[in-house]
Amino acid sequence: MADLKALAEQIVNLTLLEAQELKTILKDEYGIEPAAGGAVMMAGPADAGAAAAEEQTEFDVILKSAGASKINVIKEVRAITGLGLKEAKDLVEAGGKAVKEQVSKAEADEIKAKLEAAGAEVELK
Repeated sequence: MADLKALAEQIVNLTLLEAQELKTILKDEYGIEPAAGGAVMMAGPADAGAAAAEEQTEFDVILKSAGASKINVIKEVRAITGLGLKEAKDLVEAGGKAVKEQVSKAEADEIKAKLEAAGAEVELK
């Protein structure tokens, strides 16, 4: 068995770049990802991971461009996100930004339809 105290000390002394590389290795090679609370969460069997990769359940709605009617798009972004006028305007003008992240397929399609009706160019990832 490994000396756990020495291992803990090595982890604590990692630089930010080394910690990022460790995270990538754990995710890619072992299917271990950090959970939202910072705890480590293990993926299920390899077959379950492959099935999950085939059928995506969470989508990001990306605003590629506002199109000709930027004001209508800003209004829709405000309604969808609850942002203030300045924040919504900045998001629309920046382009390529996520309007909503990790939403269901149905909600993503609904948001996409609303934004496209307002004249925006939208992409789901």
